Amino acid sequence: MGITDAIVQYRRFLKRRNCSAHTVKNYMHTLRQFVLWVNVPIEQVTGKKILGYIDHLRVRRLQPKTINCHLDSIRGFYNYLINEEGVTMQNPVKRNYNLRLAKPLPRYLKEEEVVRFFTQVKNCRDRAMFMLMLRCGLRVEEVAKLTLRAVDLRRSQLFIYEGKGGKDRIVYLSSDAFKALSTYLNKRPSSRTQRVFLVEKGVCKDKPLSVRGIQKRMEYYAKISGLKVSCHQLRHTMATQLLNADADLVIIQDLLGHSQIRTTQRYCKVSNLKVQRDYHKAIDKVMQRHGL
Repeated sequence: MGITDAIVQYRRFLKRRNCSAHTVKNYMHTLRQFVLWVNVPIEQVTGKKILGYIDHLRVRRLQPKTINCHLDSIRGFYNYLINEEGVTMQNPVKRNYNLRLAKPLPRYLKEEEVVRFFTQVKNCRDRAMFMLMLRCGLRVEEVAKLTLRAVDLRRSQLFIYEGKGGKDRIVYLSSDAFKALSTYLNKRPSSRTQRVFLVEKGVCKDKPLSVRGIQKRMEYYAKISGLKVSCHQLRHTMATQLLNADADLVIIQDLLGHSQIRTTQRYCKVSNLKVQRDYHKAIDKVMQRHGL
């Protein structure tokens, strides 16, 4: 089997495994770059050649996380060749080749920053979008893909279909998120599209608002409010606020759609109010026992 045929078959394999279109596109893009770079037949690639490719990516000043994504794509392709196509070889992309990543704490907005940001958001569509991120923990892609049939105002909830990892979940509307979304839907122009959020001006008017379109609105409000804020930070803010309000970690995991609890546990490190309360509660008991 030629390399082109192998890549085509691998693409079909990923689709059969129900990988998202975004994942398939990224895998194909990174794999194509590797195939163009490598100067030996794909089945003759060694671990040394992979280390050379890592050096090549570092010279291009790619971030460690991006380099690891390249390695994951190439490793997955070789696993496919070995396990599905019966190619006799060892996978040259060793697990320990992945670069060590920094683990920054999730960034979130303080209460006064939340007020400062939303004071600038006058547009009812934009306010509804960002409220869904702040109060429901929606990702920007989930906001862009939200449909009218997924909105259940009677029960104050939203259905998130095929979120990250293809998972469905239900999230709930707070009173301010409910008000913001209802206000927008009452003013939303009639459209054949079922997507909730629409472009309001220009040649694409009344068409679904894209992920990039939402991000550009965020960049605009970040600039006029003088804050360093992103769509994902609103989601982080929701998680941190819930944890500070003593919400159970498993509940937060379910609302955010995290596959693993350790992803949600990262917020414990920035939940200073909860740590502070738990410390004083525990230390008071210690002091009572010691009689000091």
